[in-house]
Amino acid sequence: MLSKILIANRGEIACRVAATCRKLGIATVAVYSAADAQAAHVAACDEAVCIGPAEAAHSYLDAGRIVQAALDTGAQAIHPGYGFLSENPDFARRCAQAGVVFIGPPPQAMQAMGLKAEAKRLMAAAGVPLVPGYHGADQDDARLRAEAGRIGYPLLLKASAGGGGKGMREVHAPADFDAALASCRREAAASFGNDALLIERLVRNPRHIEIQVFADGYGHCLWLFERDCSMQRRHQKVIEEAPAPGLPDTMRRDMGAAAVAAAKAVGYVGAGTVEFIVECSEDGVPQTFYFMEMNTRLQVEHPVTEAITGLDLVEWQLRVAAGEPLPLGQAEVQGQGHAVEARLYAEHPEAGFLPSTGRLACLHLPPHTAFAVSRDAGGIRVDSGVRQGDDITPYYDPMIAKLIAWGPTRAQAVARLRQALAATRIAGVQTNVQFVHRLLGLPAFAAGVLDTGLIGREQDVLLATPSIPLHLACAAVAGALLDDAAARQTADPWSVSDGFTNGVMPPRSLAFDSPWGELRCTLFYPAAGQPLRLQAPGLATPQPFSCTVQAVQPPLRTLVLTLGAQRARLDVAPLGEAGWQVFAAGEQVTLRLRTADFAAAGAAHGGGRLTAPMPGKLIAVHVHTGQEVQAGDALLVLEAMKMEHTLCAPAAGRVSEVLYAVGDQVSEGAELLRIEALEETSA
Repeated sequence: MLSKILIANRGEIACRVAATCRKLGIATVAVYSAADAQAAHVAACDEAVCIGPAEAAHSYLDAGRIVQAALDTGAQAIHPGYGFLSENPDFARRCAQAGVVFIGPPPQAMQAMGLKAEAKRLMAAAGVPLVPGYHGADQDDARLRAEAGRIGYPLLLKASAGGGGKGMREVHAPADFDAALASCRREAAASFGNDALLIERLVRNPRHIEIQVFADGYGHCLWLFERDCSMQRRHQKVIEEAPAPGLPDTMRRDMGAAAVAAAKAVGYVGAGTVEFIVECSEDGVPQTFYFMEMNTRLQVEHPVTEAITGLDLVEWQLRVAAGEPLPLGQAEVQGQGHAVEARLYAEHPEAGFLPSTGRLACLHLPPHTAFAVSRDAGGIRVDSGVRQGDDITPYYDPMIAKLIAWGPTRAQAVARLRQALAATRIAGVQTNVQFVHRLLGLPAFAAGVLDTGLIGREQDVLLATPSIPLHLACAAVAGALLDDAAARQTADPWSVSDGFTNGVMPPRSLAFDSPWGELRCTLFYPAAGQPLRLQAPGLATPQPFSCTVQAVQPPLRTLVLTLGAQRARLDVAPLGEAGWQVFAAGEQVTLRLRTADFAAAGAAHGGGRLTAPMPGKLIAVHVHTGQEVQAGDALLVLEAMKMEHTLCAPAAGRVSEVLYAVGDQVSEGAELLRIEALEETSA
């Protein structure tokens, strides 16, 4: 067995590999960029080497620096994880030349499967079924146009060297072919440095099903069941599960045999995935399958295979790389129950799944085991490479975590995963948690009637505004504000903010920006012996209102709200000093105080601090230190997202300090200026 390896990756896969190495007593070396100096994968390893600046091209993709780091630290082998250099045959050759074991397949196997057209020619020779199409070397436009006519429309153009949906277009009519061809060529050249294309007949009602294969250096190869990866957006996977629901046993066995034949055809060694596209009838019944491609590495979704087999695929990788034979034969591979995985990303589903960057102000995950499923502990596994307080940067993949649920049946595994998602609390960046929770609840998904177009057809449901009632969302933030006020009280009787006054305290109006637009609510402070009341959207009249804090997991608070006859439990996480994330039953919503109401977030009556409600550039300062201001006076102007936002004084006071100057960039929640209360004068 190996005694020390270098992990040439970052994030959750680097932490995943390190976890198995700890179990086996193998020392680990992390590599990291300047942006990842404090990252979780660095802390997870025994040693760490900085290999360059934040940009991946000059760090995680720098093969020379990575191999040198292995030599300098005495690592015997390099585990590439997935992505980055994991399917780069030149990197594998460089490892071999340096005397370092590459934990992956031989370079020639990677090279054979790396170009889709060449791989399909090899698969045809091995008897693996292929989608009717053209995979030839002649890339002349006229030849491709002629082949498209022979194959028939609709069809699919695909980059020969590509993946991840890049360089791929559906073409439904001859008139659309030339424009799609030009677009695919440009995208393929930009993404992969190779503009070669292949053409395939467009498969109707397709499902994406892949087979996990494993081979050793002694000619043994077996398959470890299948995974259904049909839940995709923009050709990228969102949900994976094993086994594939509704797949006939005969087709499962035929796909397994075809996958093994594919691996043997290229002399494969190690972990790999053979991907198939399955054509289904209109009612979702699988009809036939075709080879798509082979991923010559460990897959992101490997945990669902581990969950049903009880195997550690990373351990198998390490043992095979060390020269050991496969520990099991095909007849000994057993599957039990069902597993489903959800990928949690920092992204904005409502904005076309654009990545979201920022600091993870709150990261609370459900009860789980890390990097391994414990069937006796609720069946929830979490693979993650970030922690609360970490930054999601624009440099790397925005994955936050993978949630994996196992159950004796598919229905129970899905129910456990939905429950885990409903208990997940992430704030500070936009996420797809709500989107995935809704996806798992779709009737078609529950019934196992799957195809790669399901997400596209259900966009209206999946991207609808949050279902948290408006009055409860407002009540949750109002409750958080009341709790903040209570927390600021001291033994000084003059600091008490319980609402006592010689008369009746005036109502407190709050205005929020929300997914529903502007929301306004009003807190009515009680006369002696009367309850606090709240008027909020959806309530015909002000309702008696109270809030208790049930639990605190900084920065998250669990609030129990009583609003009239309704009682509700919601979680609230602060976002700077002017925003809150509200969570309930798998749904979540962000409310931000409008700038005129900022003082409610923490300023005492008549004074306090002015904070930036969003990141932006300060383009005007209308006041100076010592200046007296009245409620509503314009203080500052902030430019954000090409719009100007005027920040106004919440109450009369004197500016005690201006903390930024015109032209400064400020982050969300940054304190911009301070206002002190005016001293009262006697008549």
